[in-house]
Amino acid sequence: MAEKTSRIPGFYKLPLEERIRIVKEFANLTNEEVELLKRVGALDLRTADIMIENVVGTFPLPLGIAVNFLINGKDYLVPMAIEESSVVAAASHAAKLCRAGGGIRSVATESIMIGQIQLTRVADPYGAKMRILEHKDEILRIANEQDPILVKLGGGAKDLEVRVIHSRYGPMVITHLLVDVKDAMGANAVNTMAEAVAPYIEEITGGKVYLRIISNLADKRLVRAHCVVPKDALGGEEVVDGIVLAWAFADADPYRAATHNKGIMNGVDAVVIATGNDWRAVEAGAHSYAARWGVYKPLSVWEKNENGDLVGTLEMPIQVGIVGGATKVHPLARVCLKILGVKTAKELAEVIGAVGLAQNLAALRALATEGIQKGHMKLHARNLAVMAGATGNLIDKVAEIMIKKGKITFHFAQEILEKLKRGEPIEE
Repeated sequence: MAEKTSRIPGFYKLPLEERIRIVKEFANLTNEEVELLKRVGALDLRTADIMIENVVGTFPLPLGIAVNFLINGKDYLVPMAIEESSVVAAASHAAKLCRAGGGIRSVATESIMIGQIQLTRVADPYGAKMRILEHKDEILRIANEQDPILVKLGGGAKDLEVRVIHSRYGPMVITHLLVDVKDAMGANAVNTMAEAVAPYIEEITGGKVYLRIISNLADKRLVRAHCVVPKDALGGEEVVDGIVLAWAFADADPYRAATHNKGIMNGVDAVVIATGNDWRAVEAGAHSYAARWGVYKPLSVWEKNENGDLVGTLEMPIQVGIVGGATKVHPLARVCLKILGVKTAKELAEVIGAVGLAQNLAALRALATEGIQKGHMKLHARNLAVMAGATGNLIDKVAEIMIKKGKITFHFAQEILEKLKRGEPIEE
């Protein structure tokens, strides 16, 4: 049996059915799972009605597969759910560039989430802090009583941190309950524990607890991804310099940094959504981490090494799970996790971090060379053709003419379509 590889040249050119067949063989999907991929409404209304309230329907997104990913020496086909043209193609191309340097290395820390307990109305906030720390063992015991199964799996509340913060309404004592949530995203477990320990904290301090909830600044649940891309694979040292200068712009300017990080999140969010995870939590964590020093900064760093090759690193919090929530309820999320073949939440986070780094590379390379619009607009041309009313073979024909003439607009698509339908020649 041939060794599985995500290096699939011309994958985007293959017919839809052939692409599905390749994914089926790579991930050992059943016929039923393949039918879920092909079904327009893979999420049935009954399941949707269980997941959220006031359901009236479902809202599908395109689901693509990014190829070429070699992460920690392992090949992955990466499912990405996203509406934006060029993202999946860009990720696949950047992954191919990274392969030339041995692929992407990605390491995630343990799955530690933070539960915050907000204590107010204490006369001696620093004394209260000491009393909370003195009773750490009892607080951890109360917290772990809430989830014995998690504790049995090796997780649970592991430690406390206590801070005194000074708000416009006076000092507050903030307890951080550090919880190893293992393969879950962790919100439910952490919130339950935080609520359980709040009365005891009130008792030992004489204060009043208000908020007790998870923090989405998951700075103890980090992913660090790294790649070295040979200069020849990129098109020469001048391209390397352009990418490094593009990063330096983002590092110096928060207006550019916001768009720089948005490019990272194009890849990150698409995988988070495909696997049924909470992309809003990941977004909140990423952007707050980018601003943790009081100035908004890029989540990645791009440098040139002594050989003139490009070196990229990314560090960001990624709070995802493979158990609980939509990851187990949504049928397509289960299929996407199977396609990825990840065994732990830690591995899933490592893959997502690697995709974010590759997506960033693709955007910076385009910006530093041909500009972002060239590749993006090629794919956008097909969307405009459909909007203009093209169907079947006319979609590609209209898009091809717009690209050739370098005029990719809705009105031009309409004009081309009308001429093609009337059999009129298109001026060269």
